[in-house]
Amino acid sequence: MSRFTLPRDIYYGKGSLEELRNLKGKKAVLVVGGGSMKRQGFLDKAIGYLKEAGMEVKLFEGVEPDPSVETVRKGAEVMRAFEPDWIVSMGGGSPIDAAKAMWTFYEYPDVTFDDLCIPFNFPELRQKAKFAAIPSTSGTATEVTAFSVITDYNTGVKYPLADFNITPDVAIVDANLVEALPVKQVAYTGMDALTHAIEAYVSTLNSPFTDPLAIQAIEMVFDYLPESYKGNQNAREQMHTAQCLAGMAFSNALLGIVHSMAHKTGAAFSTGHITHGCANALYLPFVIKYNAKDPVAAKRYAEIARRTGLLGSSEKALINSLCEKIDAFNVQLGIPKTLKEFGIIEDEFKEKISHISELAVGDACTGSNPRSITPAEMEKLFYCIYYGTEVDF
Repeated sequence: MSRFTLPRDIYYGKGSLEELRNLKGKKAVLVVGGGSMKRQGFLDKAIGYLKEAGMEVKLFEGVEPDPSVETVRKGAEVMRAFEPDWIVSMGGGSPIDAAKAMWTFYEYPDVTFDDLCIPFNFPELRQKAKFAAIPSTSGTATEVTAFSVITDYNTGVKYPLADFNITPDVAIVDANLVEALPVKQVAYTGMDALTHAIEAYVSTLNSPFTDPLAIQAIEMVFDYLPESYKGNQNAREQMHTAQCLAGMAFSNALLGIVHSMAHKTGAAFSTGHITHGCANALYLPFVIKYNAKDPVAAKRYAEIARRTGLLGSSEKALINSLCEKIDAFNVQLGIPKTLKEFGIIEDEFKEKISHISELAVGDACTGSNPRSITPAEMEKLFYCIYYGTEVDF
């Protein structure tokens, strides 16, 4: 038996933020990030709508990019003191991911972070509160997924938490919130959405329920991301929809080693964070070439190429066309081709990559990758990505 889980309600289209006024409850904690929602007036609107719904509102601000275990614990403390029956999070993936974890610690104060790091090991939620998510970027799709990524800065490791319990009850996908998205974020989050859809389509857990969502998302990203990057507002709205479709697909089909690698390298180097979407974009064409050695995966990648109108007289040629398309997007979006070009110091890379490779193989996303991989093969793949050499194994 398999399972397909989505939020109960997804509200979409410009102005859909006002659906907050129709939530039924007494108290809401509103979790937000670094201030863009406040500067653009959306935070005040959200608070106003929640108050129109008859709720007392408590604000938790300042969730950092790549939210930490410490931030999650602070938020849970606020919730335990306030006792909300709705947790609402608005912003990029970070505040929504953080709020999902806060929700768990609010309802179960004695649960440990180690417990939650075991995939699909969460206690039963909704004992005290329901959850509404409102994305302000077009990539992570955490508003419709069973995932949350939290960073332990003591170890430099990102932990993808996975459980259908943390799929939000309500998602509000309002394109007004992404109109002023900086172009770098448009690029990184857009390529994150593309990676979600491609990995979901070739995942070992793909299904007739997830395939249409994944393919539609890929087609839309190919059609709309370049114009969204240039500031076209219709394209921005289409990308906001596309990333949500990709999220529905990967939340149920799961992901692969592009994400395993991105999770374990994001906070690993002294030269600073490799933004998640940037890492995904950089790793994706190399991983496609690695996975395409598996005949089932090769067939699926070729199907993606055909469905998106790419040319090739053979399966191999179609896969090459797909990789070339992604490479061309990365050039257009200002994303480096190699980790060396990104600026990772060579000596530090060589010193750390063996351990990083072991961690990546152990990541929750590796299990649904279409081709198995050992730590030694993972290390070899990272070397290809660092120097930009051909993946020939």
